[in-house]
Amino acid sequence: MKILAIESSCDETAAAVVEDGRTVLSNIVASQIDEHKLYGGVVPEIASRRHAENISGVVEEALSASGCTMDDIDAVAVTYAPGLIGALLVGVSFAKGLAFAYNKPLVAVHHIAGHIAANYISHPELEPPYLCLVVSGGHSHLVEVKTHTEFRVIGRTRDDAAGECFDKVARTLGYPYPGGKHIDEESTKGDKNAYKFPHPKLSGCEYDFSFSGIKTAVINLMHNSEQRGEPINKSDVAASFQKTVCDILAQKLMLAAENLGYTDIAVAGGVSANTGIRDKISRECKKRGYKLYMPQFKYCGDNAAMIGAQGYYDFVSGKRADESLNAVATLSLEDI
Repeated sequence: MKILAIESSCDETAAAVVEDGRTVLSNIVASQIDEHKLYGGVVPEIASRRHAENISGVVEEALSASGCTMDDIDAVAVTYAPGLIGALLVGVSFAKGLAFAYNKPLVAVHHIAGHIAANYISHPELEPPYLCLVVSGGHSHLVEVKTHTEFRVIGRTRDDAAGECFDKVARTLGYPYPGGKHIDEESTKGDKNAYKFPHPKLSGCEYDFSFSGIKTAVINLMHNSEQRGEPINKSDVAASFQKTVCDILAQKLMLAAENLGYTDIAVAGGVSANTGIRDKISRECKKRGYKLYMPQFKYCGDNAAMIGAQGYYDFVSGKRADESLNAVATLSLEDI
């Protein structure tokens, strides 16, 4: 079964053709990073306009690269939530028109479910149930993956997402957008024990995250040093900051796995490409004998292949959308 998938939730216009949820026949991504870099972050209006300009060509290229025509496609899958509403609307509108024009079933896919499904592409042997840490620019979730289409969110950030925190700290250190990769690179040059940043203590859910305090601590450190005219080693700050975030993510993930009895662990989302996070969680899983699954780097960030993977499982479970499908800016994974 071949799924044509479309992803436009933020600043990547993407289309892919995926077979049986695990085999990627094509995966095309038109990035807008260079343009948004001028503003230090994604400008929603610009993102929406670029999606409208790029989406037709990206879909055509995905079909051509896969060796397929619309006659070969069994269903059209599209990200409908969550994300930037204008950006989502471009993808949803195009997918609805395409499905209607070619009389193909339409499948609405949740963006976070797509990130989780990226692991099915990189690890065809992976099957639910398992525990997944989702870390991206807009989300930090701990998710019980009960089945391919059933999820339970057991922990989430109370404020900033991990990726958002990386970008804001990178900006404070003077690195361009997107900042996460610069923190990752710079941290290899510094002393990760040079600075002690806070590990927030949260009441209520023991699996929830909080990153705003760490971000504020870094900003205050940099501002105080600048006002006093004291030199500061940015590599040490980057390394210490990254270590703190990695420790918190790994600690919460391991706690949940132990308490809930999971030995199959997955990581997903754009920030799962961070080498510090991958290394820390790999070491913690190895200590405990857990099996760890992480997507290939090319499937960590926003892409349509992951939407095609999840779209396949949504399709076979009987999920369908019609012409009334609309984009949704905010929607819990448990509400799909």
